[in-house]
Amino acid sequence: MADCPELNDILRCANELDASDIHLVCGLPPMVRCRTVMQALPLTDLSPDGMRYILESITTASQIDRFDHQHDIDFSYAVPGLRRYRVNAHLQRGSVAMALRAIRTRVPELATLNLPPVIERLTHLPRGLVLVTGDTGSGKSTTLAAMIQAINHRSKKHVITLEDPIEYVFDSENCLIEQRELGSDMPSFASGLKHALRQDPDIILVGEMRDLETAALAITAAETGHLVLSTLHTVNAAQTVERIVDMYPAGQQNQIRAMLANTLQAVISQTLFRRVDKEGMVPAIEVLLCTSAVRNIIREARTFEIANVIQTNRAIGMRSLDAAIADLYQNGMISREDALAKTSAPERFGRSQAA
Repeated sequence: MADCPELNDILRCANELDASDIHLVCGLPPMVRCRTVMQALPLTDLSPDGMRYILESITTASQIDRFDHQHDIDFSYAVPGLRRYRVNAHLQRGSVAMALRAIRTRVPELATLNLPPVIERLTHLPRGLVLVTGDTGSGKSTTLAAMIQAINHRSKKHVITLEDPIEYVFDSENCLIEQRELGSDMPSFASGLKHALRQDPDIILVGEMRDLETAALAITAAETGHLVLSTLHTVNAAQTVERIVDMYPAGQQNQIRAMLANTLQAVISQTLFRRVDKEGMVPAIEVLLCTSAVRNIIREARTFEIANVIQTNRAIGMRSLDAAIADLYQNGMISREDALAKTSAPERFGRSQAA
């Protein structure tokens, strides 16, 4: 439409700035997030009719029908020669608005992500549950994709991914990789996971454990000999355990603690920082490995002790988020202000760095 910028023109401008997110809201020019900072693109304001046109130009008739009923829809969109995008379309003050997350077209290698070496070791696990947690935009999907790619490089396995929507697209190298998208390939994560168990997988990636049924099926899959990778929107390992347990009715929580203690292999909690030494972002990673001591803590509802266990087991690959943040700051990769903003104990951090 003449009164509205073309979506592909918006995305090309955003790509030149290496923007991670693009926000389209009526009455404003397109906005982008570049290394955590929002800024406007030098384009005309978006109109209600123009936004509806953009939505209809990149969705199917069934997706439009779903949007008109639910007023929210998630899907993926690709621009040949540019990037793929994870898209959420929604209503804002009665008009269509959109948020697009840029997805790297190339699946990243673990070695390029500044992750601790223990993450690569986790890709050798034969079975169990591995959770990658963090806020929205903390890089969970990128970490999981790199883990799957590491397995794909060296193993002959059957991998099934259940995603909302599909982000990184894998080529089956040594592994057979099937990717299923919520909405178009399956009605729900729980349904996809239930049927995946009958499809002879070795490894299952579940985009998010967002409800009780999905969590229960993921734990069951891990119990029955599969390696299950998934995400949760939690900020540390202790909170992750409690979030899963709290999904269940009170009468079942002791049972789920026992099941989780037997199946959970690791919790990776991460947050992203803007780098000060060069362009880009860098993750701070907390790692909990499920040793026999950790399994007893989960089983006996003593999750408040997890932080101490992490601090005293750095030699085997565990580390706290605060320690990871301190390492990044001491290596000159992040600013003091950002480190203080995200550490759990700013006063203690400030004293230790001053010393």
